[in-house]
Amino acid sequence: MRWYELLDEKLRDYLPDLPVSAEEPLSKYTSFRIGGPARRMAFPRNAEQLVLLMSFAGECGARPFVLGNGTNLLFPDEGIDRLVVNTRDMADIRLLDGGRVRAEAGASLARVANYACGQGLAGLEFAHGIPGSVGGGVCMNAGAYGGELAQVIEGVNVLFPDEGVRTVPCGDMAFGYRHSLLMEHHDAVVLSAVFALHPDDSAAIRGRMDELMARRKASQPLEYPSAGSTFKRPEGHFAGRLIEEAGCKGLTMGGAQVSEKHAGFVINVGGAACADVLALMAEVQRRVKENSGVTLEPEVRIVK
Repeated sequence: MRWYELLDEKLRDYLPDLPVSAEEPLSKYTSFRIGGPARRMAFPRNAEQLVLLMSFAGECGARPFVLGNGTNLLFPDEGIDRLVVNTRDMADIRLLDGGRVRAEAGASLARVANYACGQGLAGLEFAHGIPGSVGGGVCMNAGAYGGELAQVIEGVNVLFPDEGVRTVPCGDMAFGYRHSLLMEHHDAVVLSAVFALHPDDSAAIRGRMDELMARRKASQPLEYPSAGSTFKRPEGHFAGRLIEEAGCKGLTMGGAQVSEKHAGFVINVGGAACADVLALMAEVQRRVKENSGVTLEPEVRIVK
């Protein structure tokens, strides 16, 4: 039997209430609006369902891929022969004592920032405009405008398939620029995170959030589908500036284009295929290397 037939049987027997879709178009779940079908896509509603699902996936050889808001991903047009675990329904946010907020992996960072603001808790203003989820944000230590999650995370509840569920304190997460311990443990899954914040006036917090959002809208091509910043910031440089200096602003391949508003973004101007984006990224890397000697490293995660 194929892996997905084995998995279907397991889920019918042990998780009959778990929503599962076959051949689900990934383009519906990514900010790039690119990607063919996932062989199976499951939508766990809580950590218990997710832990069981991952166990069954391992037994069946499903090669699970955990998907949050899909804002930093590029999937192939032919789709993937994998189980995609969509955490969208694991989005609970709640207040703990001592100015702490606990959020499940599928909660968007924007919602968590808004919730904290409503509670008069500051520290997450920078995350208000980040389109990703808590799970993905923790994995890559998402940040913007001088802030990053490492500054406010107290601990992360993580499923390690070989060890079980454990809480990893911030100091053990090996946070760095767009990096965490979990990037070396690709089978690990974020279940939730606790943010340690500090009291402030809600109106003042909202003012700072609005200011950062206005800056984002003024400088980024939010009107087009994209996966956010396409390349990581090279040490001592800004990727967008290097790309513009290499003459790549507005460069187009198929339906993919280097944004004319912000050269650090590759956007989908209409009907872009995965191959268009990859070819454009490769050409940008080539030109930047030739012009400045700097090698750009993708920030967008390319899934196979």
